[in-house]
Amino acid sequence: MTHVVTEQCVHCKFAECITYCPVACFREAGTFLVIDPEECIDCGNCVEACPADAIYPEGELPPELEPALEWNARLALQLPLATTDVAPLADAEDWVGRPDKWQMLKGEEALRVDSP
Repeated sequence: MTHVVTEQCVHCKFAECITYCPVACFREAGTFLVIDPEECIDCGNCVEACPADAIYPEGELPPELEPALEWNARLALQLPLATTDVAPLADAEDWVGRPDKWQMLKGEEALRVDSP
């Protein structure tokens, strides 16, 4: 099992999760992070650390967020490793809790890869 970053990370990228992760499983896009399911050890530290409530254990993903599982797995292969010096986006607080962030990514240059 793995943990999954959901759309609530989009346009926030607070990155506390990286600091609390004991392994290098986070990958970084322009406006969000994903978890590499091959690297995640399922410790759960990132869930508590995320101020946007954007991370779930795989088995607890709400049905509407299930596409995030495939999205994390696919993008983790394409994105660079996230480091502990990732800063949250300047307007991150304004984006917390906004719905339908997946749709905002289509064609967005910050994505750097195809959206779900």
